[in-house]
Amino acid sequence: MLSDDATPARRWLPVALALAVCLALAAGLAAWTGRSAASAPLPAPGLGTPVTAEGLSGNGYYVTVAVLEAVYAAFAQTDEAAIYDGLAEVAADEALEALYLERAGALATGGLPDQVVHELSLTDGTWRIADGAMTADVRWAVLGEVGHSEHTHMRGNAYGAELTIAPAGGAWRLTEFRLTEVDRTGAGTLTTLSEAGQPASDDAPAVAPPG
Repeated sequence: MLSDDATPARRWLPVALALAVCLALAAGLAAWTGRSAASAPLPAPGLGTPVTAEGLSGNGYYVTVAVLEAVYAAFAQTDEAAIYDGLAEVAADEALEALYLERAGALATGGLPDQVVHELSLTDGTWRIADGAMTADVRWAVLGEVGHSEHTHMRGNAYGAELTIAPAGGAWRLTEFRLTEVDRTGAGTLTTLSEAGQPASDDAPAVAPPG
């Protein structure tokens, strides 16, 4: 027969076991929920249907092009709110802040020419998935029209950058952007005439990269 001193410990044993089981189940549910959220399909720029991280990697080319095109389109705006809204469609976190501040700051100086991107092509790229995000090391070329009201230039430039596209705000968005290369050797391939009918001087800056 158990002594009176052992009775309380025996009484609490089922309670302790039940508590341990509940904690284990809760931890397992949290881990499962986290994995489910990380692997859930999300909308991505340039794609018609939501994709998981693996699906994003398989469509890295198209997603990257769509992100860059959206950034250039936002950079072509002259209203700060329009710039931010355009960038926020495809960017978030550090990338959104850095891109917006760079473009809005440059716009505030009044030194930016008008610019329109006519063609953007991805020339090289590698994509990998790690920790639920896609990292891309890409290079692209841009052909754009740059100038002021009196003259315009067609300029061709090439860039390289490292991009991170991760879940943000319920979608895949650009969260990190680091420009690694700038090549302006193809600039000035075509020059339009000024109002006076003479070739415009080659003093306009090249199409600005998004970074």
